[in-house]
Order: sequence, then structure tokens, then C-alpha cells
Amino acid sequence: MTKKENLLVAFSNAVKAGGGIHTAAELAYMLGEKHTPTFTKFLADCVKNGAVRRVVVGIYESTLTPPEPSTAIYKIVNKLRKGVLNYISLESQLSYTGDISQVLMDRITVITKGRNGTFTTPYGVIELTHTKKSIHKIAPNLYFDKDINMYRAKTTQAIADLKNCNRNISMLES
Repeated sequence: MTKKENLLVAFSNAVKAGGGIHTAAELAYMLGEKHTPTFTKFLADCVKNGAVRRVVVGIYESTLTPPEPSTAIYKIVNKLRKGVLNYISLESQLSYTGDISQVLMDRITVITKGRNGTFTTPYGVIELTHTKKSIHKIAPNLYFDKDINMYRAKTTQAIADLKNCNRNISMLES
């Protein structure tokens, strides 16, 4: 098999195991290669010929076996800020719980212990907002959503985050 075929097989196997979104370093590892500029060039060539899609800088998915669209954006969040606490909060969580009537379309708001950032992906915009609060203060106010494989803020935490970020609180229903 060619290197490109091996890459597509690796993507296919990852999707079967619940993956489908991978960093360039992960893809290199799955193919038994080093993450070098040559490997990055190989990925760029795969993007150009349509076998692979770059969802955001350094993160890829297969065009033949894409991940489940309903959870792909959450997988991207976990890849963008790997190794730090990330949780759905602010307007996304308050819309999810019905505490605001607005429904966010094509945008997800996430609180992170990592850096701030806004990323446009094929699945929507990811807005990451850094928090200085300690994990010990935040953790009791979170719960794990196994459907998306991420933490979500309880309503009290999402409202507190909204206020801490100086966001519009007039949209709250109560």
C-alpha cells in the first residue's frame, strides 16, 4: 500500500474506534513516522488532492471516513487544547439548558485553562475563553457529558462564567 492509502486506513480504523479527528503528530505516529516537515508536506499534498481535509491548522480528518458530524466539533476542541481542562459554558451551555432562549448556530463557547482563541472549522466556530479560576473551584460545578466526551458547566457555573467574562447577561430567562 502507498503511504496515502495507509493514512486513509488509519483514519478509517480511528473512526471505527470513535476517533476521526487527528493532529498531524498523531497521524505521523499512527503511520510509524516522525512528525517532520516532510510529513507535514505529505499531509498538505493529501489535502490538495482531496483525500484529507484540514479542519483547523494542524488538525485533520479523512474525506472518505469523516467523524460523526454531531460530535466532530467537540473532538476538535479536545485536540486544540489537549491536556488542559476545557468545558462547555457561557452561551452554548445556557442555550443547551434552556436558560437563554437564543440558540447558537454554528458556534460553541468553551472555557479553557489553556489560551484564548477563536477557530473557524467546517463544523462551526470554536470560541475558547481562558479562565484563571483554579480547577478546584470549578470542578464541583461541572458534569461530564458522555455523548460529546466533554465536561459541561452546571447552570450556576455557566452564569458565573458569563458574568466573569463581562458577557451580555440580559438574555438570561430568569
